[in-house]
Amino acid sequence: MNVEANAVATLARARAGDDEAFRALTDPYRRELQVHCYRILGSLQDAEDAVQETLLSAWRGLAGFEERASLRAWLYRIATNRCLNALRDSGRRTLMTAGGPTDPPEPTRLAEPIWLQPFPDELLEGLPDRAAGPDARYETKEAVGLAFVSGLQRMPPIQRAVLVLRDVLGYRAAEVAAMLETSEPAVNSALQRARAALEAAPERPAGGTVPDSPAQRRLLDRFAEAFEVGDVDTVLALLSEDAWIRMPPEPLEYNGRPAIGEFLRTRPLWRKGERVRMVPTRANCQPAFAYYMPDSQADVWRIGGIFVLTVEDEEIVEITRFGEGGWLAWFGLPRVLPG
Repeated sequence: MNVEANAVATLARARAGDDEAFRALTDPYRRELQVHCYRILGSLQDAEDAVQETLLSAWRGLAGFEERASLRAWLYRIATNRCLNALRDSGRRTLMTAGGPTDPPEPTRLAEPIWLQPFPDELLEGLPDRAAGPDARYETKEAVGLAFVSGLQRMPPIQRAVLVLRDVLGYRAAEVAAMLETSEPAVNSALQRARAALEAAPERPAGGTVPDSPAQRRLLDRFAEAFEVGDVDTVLALLSEDAWIRMPPEPLEYNGRPAIGEFLRTRPLWRKGERVRMVPTRANCQPAFAYYMPDSQADVWRIGGIFVLTVEDEEIVEITRFGEGGWLAWFGLPRVLPG
């Protein structure tokens, strides 16, 4: 039986209620659907929920799949609309704060709060570098960088969806219009506005996805060593002059070495005579560190969050901090380390 005949037979079995055949049809797309939903929703937890709902809807609606488009395009249509529904239905999220025993200093800028979680690089393994669509403008990994995903979160939902479907996945305007049940002119208009919004987003569009290099590894080692002992001066020396610290979904942002130094020196990360432990990882195709703080009562180190770094020209140009949350399990990181 050739490949096409085998696919037809598998589809027939799935339509007859064979769940193993359904998984054989949909499993090859599961990971890329997860990345797709993450781009639109900004949350790995929400993306996984959207994928589950997509597959359930596809299972229930498989009999109505008319094969006018590919199975992949049909799944993307369902997933995109599940994401749009989730954005419409989501209530006001509770924001984290950088406060504690010491209030943070005045920020350089109060940004619009966005809901965003880090995405582990391990979940990108096996995905193609570029989508097969003819109109794709971004590589797969470039379009999961923090600058890109943050920019998406600042757009209205329909603009997010159109930008991802057109410029990341490369679907044509007519295909996107069919997926979203709208017109081609509406798609083109939304795409134009989305591109302009992405260009105007405050996050730096470049950096972060450069290949690993010995110079970058030395930079990261020095950053981790300095941060562990609270050597703020050395941390600042590794930053570009116009570097930023961001902490989504919190709106506080700090720009430049003086402002960042003042912010870091007010943080209760380093207690007298104690250290922070840094564990290297990668997120959003960028170098990252999970950081752990000592718990003297339990003689363990408890995770505090993760720093995702944007690196350009052997300087750190942005530090994005995420507090410990639902993303932890996806990174394979322990909640505590032995003392």
